[in-house]
Amino acid sequence: MAPAGGTCEEVHEPYTAVAEYNVVISKQETNSTPAKSSIVPLGQVQRGICSNAGVDALLECPVCTNLMYSPIFQCLNGHTLCSTCKIRVHNVCPICRSELGDIRCLALEKVAESLELPCRYKNLGCREIFQYFSKPGHEQQCQFRPYNCPYAGSECSITGDIPTLVAHLREDHKVDMHNGCTFNHRYVKSNPQEVENATWMLTVFNCFGRQFCLHFEAFQLGIAPVYMAFLRFMGEENEARKFSYSLEVGGNGRKLTWVGKPRSIRDGHRKVRDSLDGLIIQRSMALYFSGGDRQELKLRVAGHIWKEE
Repeated sequence: MAPAGGTCEEVHEPYTAVAEYNVVISKQETNSTPAKSSIVPLGQVQRGICSNAGVDALLECPVCTNLMYSPIFQCLNGHTLCSTCKIRVHNVCPICRSELGDIRCLALEKVAESLELPCRYKNLGCREIFQYFSKPGHEQQCQFRPYNCPYAGSECSITGDIPTLVAHLREDHKVDMHNGCTFNHRYVKSNPQEVENATWMLTVFNCFGRQFCLHFEAFQLGIAPVYMAFLRFMGEENEARKFSYSLEVGGNGRKLTWVGKPRSIRDGHRKVRDSLDGLIIQRSMALYFSGGDRQELKLRVAGHIWKEE
């Protein structure tokens, strides 16, 4: 995709419930004998049981609708909410409008401790079951959690799996798609003195049955304007490490070469860029490569992706 103020030409080369008490009714011995029951304290309730919808509803904060974790607060009328939303509602119960104070709902916290729940991304493929309070930590790193859109030119809020994002990039952002592991980019900018952190382009390559995002952009590094090219892998970091790539730019008998491993799109575009993990070209060098009177930027960036054995 062509950046503002410039033109680009791309050449492709070759469940379950746990109640506070568990009541077990024994079989009546005679018609006149009342049923016997045994009450098992909460601490002895069998663990490893998943929550059902009723218990889930009790643990859902009425304000943010997320599951509540300790400390869980309640008003004098028994309405509960999470600690974050207690601050947001200025210590006033959102249900009955009474003052909340600092009353903890210890019974509900105890129930929560006995639960085991599936990952929130189970519909996306995760089959793991976790104790209630360890569930959030897993979900922050779950490999089935959706990916953010890797498009760098806007604050896009779209998330999804890889096929969804590939279609989104092609149809909504009009990103160029190419098949193959070798590429050759030609970048031309008529006024190389302007660096607005907006001179960029993104191309997606389908290679080894996986997708890679090639970024090329200009930005200000301290007081010096630079150009940078780098590759991101559309997948997890452990998968990205199975690949390597090279980038090369040159002209006038000189060339710069970069060899590295693509970063996962779990790492945001700006994080990768600011870490300088890619081919960095100072503007003076870029103009030298361009030749001529140095009034026009003309760069050809070639690259290759390969799979490590």
